[in-house]
Amino acid sequence: MITKKTPYIVVILLFLAFARLSYAAADDTRYFVKSTSGWWKKSFGVRHNFDNGFTADLTDFQLRVAKIFGVEIEPVKKLNVLPDLSQAPVTSGKVQAQRAKPAEQVPWGIKTIYNDPLLSKSSGGLGVNVAVLDTGVLKTHPDLKNRVKACKDFSGPSAIADGKCDDKNGHGTHVTGIIAADGGLDGLGIYGMAPEAGVFAYKVCSNNGTCWADDIAVALRTAADDGANIVNMSLGSDNPSPLIIDATNYAISKNVLVVAAAGNDGPYAGSIDYPGADANAIAVGAVNADIKIPDWSSRGNNFTSKPYVVEEKDIEFAAPGVNIESTWKDGRYAILSGTSMASPHVAGLAAKLWQKDIVDSANVVRDALRKLTADLLPIGDDDSSGFGFPHL
Repeated sequence: MITKKTPYIVVILLFLAFARLSYAAADDTRYFVKSTSGWWKKSFGVRHNFDNGFTADLTDFQLRVAKIFGVEIEPVKKLNVLPDLSQAPVTSGKVQAQRAKPAEQVPWGIKTIYNDPLLSKSSGGLGVNVAVLDTGVLKTHPDLKNRVKACKDFSGPSAIADGKCDDKNGHGTHVTGIIAADGGLDGLGIYGMAPEAGVFAYKVCSNNGTCWADDIAVALRTAADDGANIVNMSLGSDNPSPLIIDATNYAISKNVLVVAAAGNDGPYAGSIDYPGADANAIAVGAVNADIKIPDWSSRGNNFTSKPYVVEEKDIEFAAPGVNIESTWKDGRYAILSGTSMASPHVAGLAAKLWQKDIVDSANVVRDALRKLTADLLPIGDDDSSGFGFPHL
């Protein structure tokens, strides 16, 4: 009986291999295959392995074959970097001495969190590593080139490309600058929240800002294994991804603090995005220069959950997210708005507060952030700002 089936199996394998090759130039349609069988891995090709299956880009033909053989599959969720809500980014300053200058070396958001309107230079983050899961980073930017300690691309044709994290979108470079820009060797650049921190630049999103959940999940696990202390994810989706939830739990188990943008879908209750809506992640909404919540900042379900206990779909903090100047993909600077900009302010503050010699430092710092908050209206643990606005 086995002998009679062998030719059919060989034919199927050949068809599957041909389908995979012919599909290489098409738009990927990614699925999670709930099987650990080496046969299916060989037939479909593996992008990422997980404990209970693997992900692969499948054609319609391959999907039909999986259905015939009763292989359980489900689509991998797509996320996106959160869009800029200001006008199109415009580089600031003029090129002087081969170098652009920011409009202000310490942007308003940094000054406000430092609680010092005259601040001329930020500090902190020495020995702390922050993984930025985003569109990549311009690692040659004068204000970032000494901060980037690792560079990996999880979004390309191969599963992981070490040493590659080019940012042709700009979003990831902007987020990274808010966290760790150090002014450059000439001291003429911009400063982020923790300019002595190291950055793991993990490109998980394509140049158009689309991100696959399996790439994010593997990058999050890699960050934890590589020694990241904090992870920032300024990206989101309306629905949770089991792959990212599992990866967040894994990172938490490794004493990693996970910070994510709340989303730009406000002002409606429950409009918060995942992965920020996961109770194990810190969800950050936005405030403007008057420390007011903009209408577009996503809201949580805080009013209907237990006060000051972070549950699923709760906002935890609000931070500067309107008209934020930071590093840009052309080596200069841009002004953007969104909770994408708010999240790295909190991640950077966490890097500044990080205590390396404490075993449970992630929980200690999360608790410290809560104790540093000023309550915002409406009073209490509200849908728009949670614990409130953290500042020194």
